[in-house]
Amino acid sequence: MKQMKVQMPEAVNNILHTLMEQGYEAYIVGGCVRDSILGKEPKDWDITTSATPEQTKALFRRTIDTGIEHGTVTVMIGSTGYEVTTYRVDGKYEDHRRPTAVHFTASLTEDLKRRDFTINAMAYNDQEGIVDKFDGMRDLKQGIIRCVGVPQERFDEDALRILRAVRFAAQLDFDIEENTRQAIREKAGFLKDISAERIQMELTRLITSDHPEKLLEAYELGITAVVLPEFDAMMQTPQNTIYHCYDAGRHTIEVMKHIEAEPVLRWAALLHDVAKPKCRTTDDAGTDHFHGHPQEGKIMAGQVLRRLKLDNDTIHRVERLVEWHDYGINGKVLKKTLRKALNRMGPDLFEDYVKLRRADMMGQSDYELEKKQHYLAALIRMQKEILEAGDCLSTKALDINGKRLIELGIEPGPVMGEVLNELLQQVLEQPELNTREQLEALAMELYQQMKTE
Repeated sequence: MKQMKVQMPEAVNNILHTLMEQGYEAYIVGGCVRDSILGKEPKDWDITTSATPEQTKALFRRTIDTGIEHGTVTVMIGSTGYEVTTYRVDGKYEDHRRPTAVHFTASLTEDLKRRDFTINAMAYNDQEGIVDKFDGMRDLKQGIIRCVGVPQERFDEDALRILRAVRFAAQLDFDIEENTRQAIREKAGFLKDISAERIQMELTRLITSDHPEKLLEAYELGITAVVLPEFDAMMQTPQNTIYHCYDAGRHTIEVMKHIEAEPVLRWAALLHDVAKPKCRTTDDAGTDHFHGHPQEGKIMAGQVLRRLKLDNDTIHRVERLVEWHDYGINGKVLKKTLRKALNRMGPDLFEDYVKLRRADMMGQSDYELEKKQHYLAALIRMQKEILEAGDCLSTKALDINGKRLIELGIEPGPVMGEVLNELLQQVLEQPELNTREQLEALAMELYQQMKTE
């Protein structure tokens, strides 16, 4: 299949030709071939070769033994590394994660045979063009995710492929072939053997794709029951209220579709109503209520994200967004209460809160939608006015500090912290109090009161 020419970086081309000039076979392989055919810019360029790791190392000046036990050597060209892996056949799999041994082979076909999906099992070099032993080109054209060979065997080898199938379907907007779907249903339970870190990486890629609604397919195939049971609970939670037209799960999908594909925002969208199943009550008229779900949701979201081993900054931001996502929903917000809210939110959260609030409304019914949009617009204007006025929103912005309080005779320690916090609360109510003279007088008055209590 020589008709298509893949544009490779010069360094990749040089590595291939260096190997081939010494009599070895060499190709780019996997995702970089798939993405090139689709007209996408590959993130990585993986190279496969008949040369052994030692033979590869002998041909290049700078190499790193990044995975030499699995046949992988990283060739450094300038400051960039390119992985070069010897054709291999995997040994027996016993834990649905990794082979017990790896054996080198002289056959490209045998190497491609061990790969996950047909669209990832193609190789290329300029001499032979695309090497496609498993009809990957056909599946790319038809928009299909299909396992190489017997799907059950591929999933037995590495259960993460079960989740990767849905992730690729989401990123490429492809359909999963029926035999592959059936094998996923059969083998989904094996995902329990996969590390939380690997699960999280695939879930993040899935939900930050252009098609986060493919998470519904993960639910239908039994995947989320293993890796994200909280989503299953949302899918099984109706919302019998005039404000909603979907159950909690499908509402969540709509919110993800209407917010930008950034990890914190998509995770916040996915988990903003995670506590609704737990908080749901139904009144005598048959109307559902979810009192306290933002606060309970903050706790549950943190538990989910820690279980999945996300970084602490992402966890903290998602927790706060879940906690605050319903703020101002009834329109009863005064400027002084917004100042207090901004203080508690932190200086960097309001913009993301607005994005989540807008997306949340897009996933609801049309009932009073204009009114809710009006409330949010008013809140945005009010926040802008607060910032333009330079109103104090934190103890750091007070026109007095700990050093001055010491000069006034207030000892460092818990009492000083209480004085500063109370000064802030008064300034949040009345910004005009934020002058040194007024704060000094207030501080001494507060200090005297605390001493006599």
